[in-house]
Amino acid sequence: MIDKLVRLQRNFLWGGASDQNKIPLIRWEIVCLPKDQGGLALKDITSLNISLLGKWKWDLFQNQGETWTRVLESKYGGWRSLDGASRSSTESLWWRDLKMVNQHPHQGQQLNRSTMWKVGCGDKFKFWEDKWTGGDNHLAEKYPRLYTISTQQHHFIQQLGAFNEEGWEWHFQWRRPLFDSEIDMEVAFLQDVEGFRIRPDLHDQWKWAVEPSGSYSARSAYKVIREGISGEGQDGGFKDLWKLKVPSKVAMFAWRLIKDKLPTRANLKRNRVELQEYLCPFCRSTDESASHLFFHCSKVSPLWWESMSWVNLVGTLPYHPRQHFIQHIHGVYEGLQANRW
Repeated sequence: MIDKLVRLQRNFLWGGASDQNKIPLIRWEIVCLPKDQGGLALKDITSLNISLLGKWKWDLFQNQGETWTRVLESKYGGWRSLDGASRSSTESLWWRDLKMVNQHPHQGQQLNRSTMWKVGCGDKFKFWEDKWTGGDNHLAEKYPRLYTISTQQHHFIQQLGAFNEEGWEWHFQWRRPLFDSEIDMEVAFLQDVEGFRIRPDLHDQWKWAVEPSGSYSARSAYKVIREGISGEGQDGGFKDLWKLKVPSKVAMFAWRLIKDKLPTRANLKRNRVELQEYLCPFCRSTDESASHLFFHCSKVSPLWWESMSWVNLVGTLPYHPRQHFIQHIHGVYEGLQANRW
């Protein structure tokens, strides 16, 4: 389904139809980047789908005790089972998709790292099996030997201690006395848990670190997933392009020109499209590249010199279309400002 939706998007953007496909000279990953990074800010369907599916785990935790969550807990094991291995014979396609999203090594881990575990009275987090101490591992994975000899496996945090006059005190129970070789491990274990404050007046909760409200939203989750994917527009050139008061078709054409992704004969040759000739149709002296066709052709450059004289702009034309745009647009602004005064 995702592939079909993306195909529809591509055909609409590049002008293809059901019976023909035009050459997409710009990768779809670039198209989905923000505009100031050189993209068109189109939604990446895969990332959007993951951000929407990610909300199910959040809702399963937040709505514990409600009828629909109790049904899913009895059938699949609830939100904790999303971290476990899949049982294809007993799980629905929908539940397997949730597991796949939650366990994805990139997007899933990014969503999990953005979820903060806030310990209250210890009524919802399991001491050994939940990641309430922070990090990617829970205590059972970090201290497997201690977990093996613990008599409090699968217990909630509040079941491993009690309040006294001085505050919270841990009561750990082991199947046997600890060996001398396990003492250092126990010290590290106690240091990991002693810094957490158990508060009897608050419930355990999750906080979505990306939103000030602390609540999960698909919009912020999408941003988290897309973080780290950057484009070419760090110099501000593309940001200036979309601010221009020009028709959208003109801006779109300029965007493709700046990225040198127009179907010039040089680009078609690079994409192994065979033509009878690849020379510029105006001067017929060199291959038809974007920089030559629009700026350096002997038939075109006089138009640029004339237009630059209108705003008192003097200088050479850069070779790359993007460099030309950045230099020329800034020069036009400066020239207009000077003429105004």
